[in-house]
Amino acid sequence: MKRLTAPKGWSQLLFAPSPEPWAALRAAAAAGPAATTATLIDAGLRGRGGGGFLTGAKWQSTAAQPSDQRYAVANGYESDPAVFTNRLLMEENPQGVVEGLAIAALTVGAREAFIAVRADYTEAITRLERVIATAQAERILGTSLLGTGRELIITVRPLQGSSMIGEETVLLKALAGKRGQPEQTPPYPSEIGYLGKPTAVNNVATLAAVPWILNNGAVAYSQIGDSNQPGTALVQISGSVAHPGVLEVPTGTPLNEIVAAAGGSAAGATIKALLVGGPTGGFIPANLFGGTPYSGAGLKSVGAHIGSGAMLALDQSVAIPELATMLTRWCADEACGKTIPCRIGTRRLAEIGQRFVDGLASPADADRLQKLAADVSDGALCAHEALAPSPLLTGVRYFASEFGPAVAAPSATPTSGRS
Repeated sequence: MKRLTAPKGWSQLLFAPSPEPWAALRAAAAAGPAATTATLIDAGLRGRGGGGFLTGAKWQSTAAQPSDQRYAVANGYESDPAVFTNRLLMEENPQGVVEGLAIAALTVGAREAFIAVRADYTEAITRLERVIATAQAERILGTSLLGTGRELIITVRPLQGSSMIGEETVLLKALAGKRGQPEQTPPYPSEIGYLGKPTAVNNVATLAAVPWILNNGAVAYSQIGDSNQPGTALVQISGSVAHPGVLEVPTGTPLNEIVAAAGGSAAGATIKALLVGGPTGGFIPANLFGGTPYSGAGLKSVGAHIGSGAMLALDQSVAIPELATMLTRWCADEACGKTIPCRIGTRRLAEIGQRFVDGLASPADADRLQKLAADVSDGALCAHEALAPSPLLTGVRYFASEFGPAVAAPSATPTSGRS
């Protein structure tokens, strides 16, 4: 998967090389933790890993915890199949990821930090470790942070396992060598995280934006993209488009403009829908592309979410009930099994979906789908469970005719506030 050239006028910062590496880290060290977090809050930087929390507020919370040890973690583990936005970022801008993590560790008072990546991302691992080794040799990182004598050890940690590792509480367990199941939040990792200590966990795309903000100012960042979620996001668009690849997209960009930036429909194809958010995402019909901004609130309003940044363009040859059912079955297979609604409910949802595919569904199945989806979402322990019903729900909502006569003008969106 390659990086696509962005249209003229789109702000590009995540892949932009810093004109002076480590300048942002030095600025953070000089300004102090309070000023650094205030700058990030003023910039409006929110997490790019799905949660959308204010990064500065998360760091403030971590730093405020009474503890003899704190940690910082960069989440570069991509859990959705065939999604490579994190990998591409770590390969092309390892400096930005490492420097952003170093600033996080410095700000929260951590002496040790980790970059969690998939074990098969060998090129990304090599490039990240090269940046760290060079910084240690120059006494920027390591046993003497910026030559001050303060220790900051950053380690790249390759991991392998199920897709659940992408969820931050599961990720922290995997780093500690424990079974990968999510924990109830609150308390959040900023309070009780890695080895039971306060931990700041941020997606690598979030961290890569931090040096840019400190180098260019909070105002400059806050004026990019959507005012409620400023900055840019990485979008991997594939499927029936002329030029599949990864785009750095200003938040709030309408979906039709993202499709156009990928060259529009592939030759001979007509795009009827976008699956936005990966396997737990939602189907968005073509008539809503122009009015739907790529932002947390914009996507939620139509039943989708940003998630991993995946966007799959679907043409007329794709049967929505079949794809929705397959995605629901994948979610069931990947579930850790900790809660009954997820362990059993997602499989029952897939069975209902299969009855629609086989033409055996009844009006009672349409009603069961809505009620069971609500139960699964409302009882969710993590985002995987809360969002697992989304493909079937949005499929029924926007493509009712493909599901057959058992579906009659439904209104189907996830009811859980977690989405």
